[in-house]
This record gives sequence, structure tokens and C-alpha cells, in this order.
Amino acid sequence: MTSEPPTPGAPVVEGGDEGSERRWRRRWSREVEGSGDAEPGAEAPITRRLAGQWSTLSQLRDERMAERRAAPAPITHGPSNTRPAEVPWGIDLAAAWGWRLLVIAAAGYLLLRGLAFFAVLTMPLAIALLLTALLSPLVALLRRAHVPRSLASIVTVIGALGVVGALLTFAGQQVANDAQDLATSVVAGLDDIRTWLKDGPLNASDSQINDAIKSVQDGVQAQTADDGVVRQVTEIGAALGNVVAGFFIVLFASYFFLYDGGRIWAWVVRLAPRGARRRMDSSGRIAWISLTQFVRATVLVALVDSIGVMTVALLLGVPLVLALGVLVFLGAFVPLVGATVAGSVAVLVALVDQGPVDALLMLGGVILVQQIESHLLQPFLMGRFVSVHPLGVILALGAGIVVGGVAGALVAVPLAAALNAVVLHLAGGGPDVPGSPAPPDEGPPDEQELEAVVEKVDDEAPLASDPRKGRDD
Repeated sequence: MTSEPPTPGAPVVEGGDEGSERRWRRRWSREVEGSGDAEPGAEAPITRRLAGQWSTLSQLRDERMAERRAAPAPITHGPSNTRPAEVPWGIDLAAAWGWRLLVIAAAGYLLLRGLAFFAVLTMPLAIALLLTALLSPLVALLRRAHVPRSLASIVTVIGALGVVGALLTFAGQQVANDAQDLATSVVAGLDDIRTWLKDGPLNASDSQINDAIKSVQDGVQAQTADDGVVRQVTEIGAALGNVVAGFFIVLFASYFFLYDGGRIWAWVVRLAPRGARRRMDSSGRIAWISLTQFVRATVLVALVDSIGVMTVALLLGVPLVLALGVLVFLGAFVPLVGATVAGSVAVLVALVDQGPVDALLMLGGVILVQQIESHLLQPFLMGRFVSVHPLGVILALGAGIVVGGVAGALVAVPLAAALNAVVLHLAGGGPDVPGSPAPPDEGPPDEQELEAVVEKVDDEAPLASDPRKGRDD
């Protein structure tokens, strides 16, 4: 329906609906047309027109107020629909898996963020666990010789510190003695590279070479400007402070893990509910045995890698043999990539000192050592008990680097191997703990049963031993 055209001279009513406006216009027309005082065709007096408008507006206002004061519509009520929604079984299963995976992912992310936030504490403690797993056989050997545990622990820690210090000292002395000869070889190698750039296939001119060298120098100077130097000095100072603090944390944590590990583990086990203590204790011992086997196997593999690279370097006459061996030994603790990266340093030293032919031979020796490690040592030393899939190793390395950098890469794979062993054990597909009793059919273990279970692993797994056994001060 089309709206009526506005009456000439009639004001427009704002805020009303279309029906109210139409009724107002009809009243206006009747009042104007029915005016008895006006002649036909003449306009109504202004006072009568204003009075008619006021009357019409008052009536409209009264109608609207009446509509507003009317009682609201009654609220209906009745029983609620509490039946579950009927969705396909596949969607229900996917939703159930989905929110659980989201919760697990969120918990893992928060755990990694927490570890990264407290990396100054968590990384030294993880390294101390690895050192404890490596040094625990020495403590057990001294205990069998009737040496008190406190003395055996401190002698083991100091002895390990002395061995590492001696290796670093000898390597540093060799670097200091051969640094001058290596610098001379580097200068000669740079001259050879400059000659090759001029006379070789690139046919570069002296000005191009000088411009390239000057751009490199400018970049170095830009990095070593006043503000850059202050920033770098601050960062180096903070890093050195963290390293020193971490070193002392590792030292003291290793000693207390070796000496008082039983009390620490018993306290951790008692934090669990009574019904879960036996499973928690067995899982902890599985993790500890897996960790010790992994660390010992990694040490043997690193030792073989170091000896192999040192032998090849010695046969080729490459300098800094002991320093390269120490570097390869430390780098081998990072699986898959550590020994290869450390071996590349030996290839660079051979290239600078001996030339490209010896560098290629050194590269072949490093590759041969890596093949022996991958196909012979790793399968033989790391059996099914501590085996980790290569994809799991890569993911663990990535997570370790994100959380703790180089230190995180060192501890990530051993901890992943221990976690893998625990998961297999709890799922029923892994090996049992040697010497562990069969669980009863029903009933949680009491305190006496827990003490008897914990006592069995004093020498084999010091972190799972009884705190009162063998504590001679």
C-alpha cells in the first residue's frame, strides 16, 4: 500500500508509526475543511490551526502513553529439554579426542614455558642428573670398598671435575702453542684465495676484492660501535654470570644426588597418592636405569668418535689434535648433529693448514667415523631399552634448543629416552624393573611395603634408594 501524500501546511509528526501519522492527517483535513468561520477556499485562522495541531498531538501522546503503560506479555514456562544432542558417532569421538589433545598441548606448552623461564635452575639440575647417572657406578665401587657414601660422593665429583679441567687445560695449551703457526697458515691461505680470485675463473680485479674486504670491515666496525660494544659487554657479562651460577648448581646438585639421592626420591614418591606409589616408584627406577644406560652408551660413542677423528688428524699432520678430540668428544653428546658439526671444525683446520686435498681426506675420515657410529655403535650399545626413533630425537633436540639452547640440546635426548622407557613400562609394553616384586592383586602399598621396594635399588639407582641405607657420615 502507498502512503497518502502530505497535506499542504500540515507539519510532519516525527517518531510515530505510519498509521498514527495517517490518522493525524485525516483529522487535520477534517478540522480545516469543517471550519464554519472560514469561507470556501479561504484559509483557517492561525489560532484555530494551532489549537487543532495541539489537540491532535495531545491525543497521540495519550495513546502512546497508554500503550507503554499496558501490562507486559506473560512469561511462558514449562519443562526444559535436558536430552543430549544427537550427533553422529564420528563427530562425538573427534570432539572428545580434540578437547583432550588441546588440554594436553596446552599443558605441554605451559610446562615448556615454565622450564624456559627457570632455565637457570632447570638446566643445571638436568645436567647434574646426567652426571649422576654417569658417576653412580664409581660411587657404588667405592661403597663396596667400605668407603663412606659422603666421602665417596665428594671424591667422585672432585675427580670428575679434575679430569674435565685437565682435558681443557691440555687442549688450551695446545691451542696456545699452535696458534701462531695456525695464524700464519690462515694468512697464507687468505693470500692463496686472493690469488685464485684474481687469476681464477672469476677474474676479479683488485678494486673489487678491496671493496669486498672493506664492506666486511665496515660491517664488523658497525657491530663493534660504542653502543654495540656496551650491549655486547652487558650480554657477555650476564651470560658469564649465568654460566658461573649454573656451574656451582651442577657441582652441588651432583654431590647431593650421589650422596642423598635416596632421601630425595623417597620424598618425591611420598608426594603421590598411596595407590599410585608403587607405579611411581617403578616408573622412576625404569627412567633412572634407562638414563644411566643412555648416558654410558653416549660416553662410549663420544669416546670412539673422538679417538677416530684424532687418529685421522694425526695421520694427516693436522695441528691441534688434542683440542679437536676434546671438541668432538663434547659435541658427540648432541645426537645426530653434534659430532658432525665438531668434525667440520677439523676439516676447516685441515683446509687452512694443509690445503684442499688433506681437507677432503679429513672430511672422508669424519664421514667414516660417523658411519661406524650410526651403523655399529648405536645399535649395539643402545638397545631396545633406550632406543628412540630418529624423528623423536629431532623433535627432542628442537624442544631442547627452544627451551635451553645448547644446554637444552645436551639434555633433551637422554630425558626423552627416559620418558620413552617410562611410557612403555606404564603401557605394559616395556621391560620390567630388574628385581622388582610382582604387585599384589589388590590394595595399595603401605609404608613398610614402600620402604622394602625402595631399599632394593641403593647401588644400582642411587636416586631410588632408601635414605637410611648406607649413609655413613
